[in-house]
Amino acid sequence: MPAVHERPPARVLRTQQGVARRPAWEIALLFPDQGQWSEEEYLDLDSNLLVEFTDGNIEVLPMPTFSHQRITLWLLQRLLAFVEARDLGEVLFAPLPVRVAPRVYREPDILFVSRNHADWEEDRCAAGADLVVEVVSPSNKKRDLVQKRAEYARAKIPEYWIVNPQDGTVRVLNLKGRTYEERKFVAGEQATSRVLDGFQVAVTDLFNSASKPRERRKKS
Repeated sequence: MPAVHERPPARVLRTQQGVARRPAWEIALLFPDQGQWSEEEYLDLDSNLLVEFTDGNIEVLPMPTFSHQRITLWLLQRLLAFVEARDLGEVLFAPLPVRVAPRVYREPDILFVSRNHADWEEDRCAAGADLVVEVVSPSNKKRDLVQKRAEYARAKIPEYWIVNPQDGTVRVLNLKGRTYEERKFVAGEQATSRVLDGFQVAVTDLFNSASKPRERRKKS
C-alpha cells in the first residue's frame, strides 16, 4: 500500500504588504518519505545542495562558509596541478556522490581517482576513490572525524585527509588492513601523501587561505 502523505499543519506567512501566503507543501509531497528513497530517486535528485544518502534516507548537509570554500579551493588547486602535471588521474570536487557501501553515498569535498581506476566512473556517481578530502565544519565535526572515517575505511579508500580549521590540524589517514593509520600535521609542518608520492602542502599556508585575499596579503 502506498505511503499516505499528510499535509503539515497550516502555517500562514505574511509579506511586507500584509498579503497572506502559505508554503508550497505540495512540492515536498512530490518526494518520497524518509526511509523510502531508492538509490535511483536519490541520484535523480536535481539540487545544488550537498545531499548524502543512507539506506533510504537523504541528509542535506550544511551550506559551506567562505572560509570552508577558500580552504577547499586552495587545496583543490594544488592537488589538481600535481595530478595533471604527472597525468596520474582525475581530481574532482563536491557535489559528486561516491558510493561507499550498498545504499550509502557520501559527497567528499575533494576526491582523486587514479588512471588505473577510471572505470569507477559511473553515470551519476563514483564507485570509489583513491583519495578523499573533507574540510571539517563545526556542525558536522563528528561526522567527518568518526562516521566517515569508518565508512571510508570500509569502502577501502586508501587515503583520507581530514582538514580541521577548528584545531588547525590536517590528519592524513592511510588504510592498513581494515582501519586507518593516522598521521597528524600542524602549523609549521608539511602534510604529505602516501598515495600521491611527492605531494605535500604547508599546513600554515593551507589554513591561512581561509582569510580574505586582502588579509592574506598582509600576513605575507
